[in-house]
Amino acid sequence: MSAMDTELFILITDIIGTVAFAVSGAMAGIRKKMDIFGVNILALLTATGGGIIRDLITGSTPPMAFKNPLFVIIAAVTANVTFIFVWWQHKRKREVSDKTRAIYEKVFFWFDTIGLAAFTADGVHTGLLGPYANNAFLVVFLGVVTGVGGGVLRDALSLEMPYIFVKHIYACASIVGAAIVYVFYIITGSAEAAMLAGFFFVCVIRLCAAHYGWNLPKAYK
Repeated sequence: MSAMDTELFILITDIIGTVAFAVSGAMAGIRKKMDIFGVNILALLTATGGGIIRDLITGSTPPMAFKNPLFVIIAAVTANVTFIFVWWQHKRKREVSDKTRAIYEKVFFWFDTIGLAAFTADGVHTGLLGPYANNAFLVVFLGVVTGVGGGVLRDALSLEMPYIFVKHIYACASIVGAAIVYVFYIITGSAEAAMLAGFFFVCVIRLCAAHYGWNLPKAYK
């Protein structure tokens, strides 16, 4: 795959992650009955927060979200489209049924999972491009913080216990996915194959955890 194809692949991955996390952030704001401004802020933080934290750790300042506003614009457009769609559905039905709430939960889960998978893979790739590519711990950590960072900010601002502490092997899925991206890249030398493998495993782990109710042990229930 040529360098141009690789750049296009990374761009597509970034867009998928941005849209997915913007939807999950917007849905979180809507569930908390925030106004349109609050929904936008939550969506923007979810979509760009992990990348901003990653860039600050690696000393890439100002973070990419500020140097290239493309992804901020994509996140804002996605948030407003989501808000308008939900607002229109509520206006028509006037009340939220249990079935509608269940649909919202599923939408939130899937978009949050896709965002986690895409940004975990992207974070590892960013680490592999830097001067510390041989530092496996740092590269995997960059993948995890890119994947979960935005979600932590989203949950904190919406006064929820962060997903990484309580929900369906969330951070662990990111850790495993990041490690897989790194190992696949070392073995194959293909960033695209490595990122796709990591993306796939994060999604599968999250799906299995949600379906079978997998959770890490707690001191008490």
